[in-house]
Amino acid sequence: MRLVTKSESVKRALIEELRKEGIRFEVRSREGYEAFVGYLIEGTLKEIEEKIENLEGADVEAIKEGFLSFRESLNHLIEHLKAGERAEELLKEGLWVAELLDQLYRQGALEYDGTNVKLKEGIDVDELKFEFKFPLNLVHNPEKVEEKAKQYALVDLIMEHEFEILELSIAKINALGKMASRYFPEDYLLKVYFALVGRAILAEEILKVLGDRKVPEDELVRDFLRASPIAVPTPKGTLIINYSRDSLEETLRLLKRLGYVEIKGGKVRKLKDLS
Repeated sequence: MRLVTKSESVKRALIEELRKEGIRFEVRSREGYEAFVGYLIEGTLKEIEEKIENLEGADVEAIKEGFLSFRESLNHLIEHLKAGERAEELLKEGLWVAELLDQLYRQGALEYDGTNVKLKEGIDVDELKFEFKFPLNLVHNPEKVEEKAKQYALVDLIMEHEFEILELSIAKINALGKMASRYFPEDYLLKVYFALVGRAILAEEILKVLGDRKVPEDELVRDFLRASPIAVPTPKGTLIINYSRDSLEETLRLLKRLGYVEIKGGKVRKLKDLS
């Protein structure tokens, strides 16, 4: 069960907080990417708006909504730039800031001293040229769209960080859910949370079945596969835990790794209960 982030700051914060909470984990970093494939319209804000109005072969209403969001983001940034602000603080708002700053900088619209960035005096934003991008899935007739827009693809090669959570304590899984909610979207986090809870419940059931006995591993696996899925009543409904042979055996390996069971001579013995 894992959490994945492409943010270095989130990686550092997670490592610190997981250690503080005593939650067992491993982190692996590997090359990843962000990719955008779509179309680009160039021009002043007025020119881009006119091109969108006359666009054929695409979902124009959705593109209009995207352009409205683009203008609102630009206006928000310009207000900060008129007074001047630390570039580092602006960039914390997201990658969209870096892209708009780049577009403004390439046109000589910004003053930058290495720390602070400011819109130059006398710059009329309405006279500047911008690049507005929209995704490929909004296009149903590329030939028509390409009369007004250019094809555009961006690949950003970055590192992604995978946190493998090695925790079977429900209390610590709850602590993880609360802590990680500051860094991950709710829908993504809920799936990871319930997967961790499901694995913890399965591990607890394995230990209950073992009791004080030594049970042949094949027999244990066979009996649990027959019992799948496990239905667990909750205050708000029912949690159904389904599992395959591979996932069951992986849970057994985790129990062994964390010192809860011993597997020797094809038999499984409980060493201690989940804490």
